[in-house]
Amino acid sequence: MVPEEMNETEVVDVERARKLFAGPVTFLLSAPQLQFLPEPEVPEIAFCGRSNVGKSSLLNALTGRKSIARTSVTPGRTQELNFFEVGTPTIFRLVDMPGYGFAKAPPAVVEKWRRLVRDYLRGRVVLKRNLLLIDARHGVKPVDAEMMQMLDEAAVGYRIVLTKADKIKASELEAVTAATVAEARKHSAAYPEVHVTSSEKGLGIAELRAAVLADSEI
Repeated sequence: MVPEEMNETEVVDVERARKLFAGPVTFLLSAPQLQFLPEPEVPEIAFCGRSNVGKSSLLNALTGRKSIARTSVTPGRTQELNFFEVGTPTIFRLVDMPGYGFAKAPPAVVEKWRRLVRDYLRGRVVLKRNLLLIDARHGVKPVDAEMMQMLDEAAVGYRIVLTKADKIKASELEAVTAATVAEARKHSAAYPEVHVTSSEKGLGIAELRAAVLADSEI
């Protein structure tokens, strides 16, 4: 279904992205350390966010699959960089990054995750864009601001994606969105537009697919 209030070019972009994601999307590998990364042969779009922000659900919604990325009630399950290939031949890769801000993880494990993410962001030449997921029910938390700072320092352009938008009232969502846009303006690498999504209801998914495809082509 094509979202309303789109111009002709946007409709074409959304349909092209829909067809691409409706095709082959396959798990490639998990990389616990940089030496296990796949060869940098195609563009990559990475996803990051606090543990339990809905990252796996969003990946599943974008690809139209039920379990391309594992979902779990236990936050912090993703502890490696997980790579998924889109298209045949591969057009680009989606990279599921380790969740952050999970209080129950041992400090040594948290530092390992942080080092892996930081080194990947700074050294991956094919990384075109990062999607920073923020829970719409909570807005930007201090740990999210820390991640934004890390992205700024790595000079990695990123889009902010509000998740679980269906879980709060429209008035609250409007306020959170406005506050998130204001926060984004403070960060040099943040994209000015904030995407509002709901994996459960499909809100904003078509537009985000089109944005991901466009980012892979820059």
